[in-house]
Amino acid sequence: MIRSSQRPPRRPARRAARRGLTAVLLAGALLSATGCGVFSDSGRDQYERAQGEPDGSASKKSASAAPEKSVLPYDVRPLLKPDKKYFGVALDGAPASVKPLDKFAGQAGKKPNLVEFYSAWGDQYETRLAVNAWDYGALPFVAWEPFKRSLKQIGAGKDDTYIREYARSVKELNQPVAISFAHEMNGGWYPWGTKKATPQEFVKAWKHVHDVFADEGATQVIWVWSPNVVNPVPDVKLRPYWPGDAYVDWVGVVGYYATGGPSTFNALYGPTMDQVRAFTRRPFLIAETASEAGERKPADIKDLFQGVLARKDVLGHVWFDFDKEADWRIASGPAAERAYQDQARDPGYGFDVKKP
Repeated sequence: MIRSSQRPPRRPARRAARRGLTAVLLAGALLSATGCGVFSDSGRDQYERAQGEPDGSASKKSASAAPEKSVLPYDVRPLLKPDKKYFGVALDGAPASVKPLDKFAGQAGKKPNLVEFYSAWGDQYETRLAVNAWDYGALPFVAWEPFKRSLKQIGAGKDDTYIREYARSVKELNQPVAISFAHEMNGGWYPWGTKKATPQEFVKAWKHVHDVFADEGATQVIWVWSPNVVNPVPDVKLRPYWPGDAYVDWVGVVGYYATGGPSTFNALYGPTMDQVRAFTRRPFLIAETASEAGERKPADIKDLFQGVLARKDVLGHVWFDFDKEADWRIASGPAAERAYQDQARDPGYGFDVKKP
């Protein structure tokens, strides 16, 4: 478990809380392919009925509707390299509820347009959370964590029934989602990391999961390959973990500003990005970051924003706004909150994900 600077430790209780956000499943099958809107009329009606919409109005509308034309799956390509930066966040209780998102937006001075949440292996695709995020105006971003199966087992097809069910749910919902499978695989703190799995097992599992989704026609996924910054694990090279450009859309680097570690964007992320650029030109997303509470935090926040803006190949960042072992929240102190607001005002950050 890395405690020096690169990432916050994760409590088992937090993982249990994630698992407690198991999705409300769709009632009946949603239309298998809809257009660039999230739902067809009947797909939205069926989802609303699953959520308990009053008066049966959705049912009446669906029953009286004429047969619908088949339309294309959601096209995620405009979201892959937008002109402006993603303004992302991971929050306790979000997107199960939008209240934490509204609170964060008030503190930051800008609404997030990417929301990360965590899904344990074996959980259903958390449709309600994905819809909440998208309806709020944010791209849902799932960190899919294979705690219950080894990478070797996943790569060998032991959980194909589960993966297919997950992929079908993504396809049926037909809205975009970013998925990071087995993140921070180059560290030893997770059971899919260096102490329990080889790079070859990781690559085989990643490709297998991706191929099952492709076989099911679940093309609404932005695939995010997410190593930890290499600083705490300099002897672990990233190239052996790379599945190939055909299997990855974004490189989602995970790295935190902490009092005992690097204090500049280049020092924190540069060595990792340099390694990655030796084998791919895929764009970067700072997939998890924050700054530890302290005198340095306002400077860290400014450094993060300016570092992302300075690089055209960095799509944005996701702020880990939790008080866990350290206070990573932007509101850990008034100076930090002001610094975040000041930086978030930059027009280069934030855009309408539904009209990128």
